[in-house]
Amino acid sequence: MNYDIGGILNEWDYKGRNELVVRKITGTDGKPKIQLRIDLGVMQMEWMGRPDGKRPYGKESLLDHYLSLLQAQREKYGTDAQFSLTHEDCEKLQMESYQYYHRRISFFELEAYAEAEQDADHNLQIMDLVQAYAADDRDKLSFEQFRPFVIMHRTRARGLQSVDRKDLDEALRQIEEGIKEIEEFFRSYDRTDLIEESQELTVLREWAEQITKERPRSPEERLQQALQEAIENEEFERAAELRDALRKFRL
Repeated sequence: MNYDIGGILNEWDYKGRNELVVRKITGTDGKPKIQLRIDLGVMQMEWMGRPDGKRPYGKESLLDHYLSLLQAQREKYGTDAQFSLTHEDCEKLQMESYQYYHRRISFFELEAYAEAEQDADHNLQIMDLVQAYAADDRDKLSFEQFRPFVIMHRTRARGLQSVDRKDLDEALRQIEEGIKEIEEFFRSYDRTDLIEESQELTVLREWAEQITKERPRSPEERLQQALQEAIENEEFERAAELRDALRKFRL
């Protein structure tokens, strides 16, 4: 068997760190897989299940393994008070998170937004588990620092699915929910100063603004805009007519 992957690398250029080079292939097992070109080679991931194709402790993922242990604890003792995650447990979950992150950004590049949402959800569930049960607060913080980023990714994945369906109102709702969730996260840590500085929030706000401009306005929104313009231009008679029209519209 020839293990040299030089042929693959030679026919598939690496374009640099600022551009993802991703493709979907069918493996020799007949299953879809993702290949991500990196500077010194190719990273290959499973399309479904855990990205490396492994089944830790017979489960689909390490997250599922720890969740099953938690459930067993509850069934045996009627409480989860005895359950905790050691630093080693958290390190293993961190490594799994990296796998799902690499696949998630690949899914975005391949426009597989439903799959990207699932992988974002997976990592958020890991964060929730660590936040609730890690024995060391430092482990909790090592995960929590990435929560706004993963929420932003999940919001993008949900919003892009709505855009694909040409449902821009739903896309805006998803973005607004994501913004609210990130803002609440910062407030929970008493870091309201980060609400204006957050890159994740900036990305989502700019996207919401872009969609608002592209979205066709409803009749009610057109009336509201006309009313605002009439008030600004001191056209009070027209403003009164527009107010009456809005009232009738809302009945």
